[in-house]
Amino acid sequence: MVRVVLPPHLRNLARINHEVVLDVNGPVTIRSVLDALESAYPMLCGTIRDHVTQQRRPFLRFYACSEDLSHESPDAPVPESVAAGSEPFVVLGAIAGGSGFEPPARDSVVRITRS
Repeated sequence: MVRVVLPPHLRNLARINHEVVLDVNGPVTIRSVLDALESAYPMLCGTIRDHVTQQRRPFLRFYACSEDLSHESPDAPVPESVAAGSEPFVVLGAIAGGSGFEPPARDSVVRITRS
């Protein structure tokens, strides 16, 4: 039994509002977890991995046991506590931006008023 936590937009698409519990046959790898997830929720096919290449979508990340597994091989085993169901496999929507942002100068802001 593997527990999977999805970001809100994927939970909405799958019409679930909680974590998912999956039976994964064979070795518990990132690929086998995602295969089981897409098998149980076919509407998620193509949302986490590309249909053709099976590569992780750029703005999604995989975490388990406070470790970023996003750049691990799809055939890498997940941590034992995830495979045992005591810790979840987390699919997280990445947040882009942040560094390098500088607010516009005060004199460059355009104010629009209604008459």
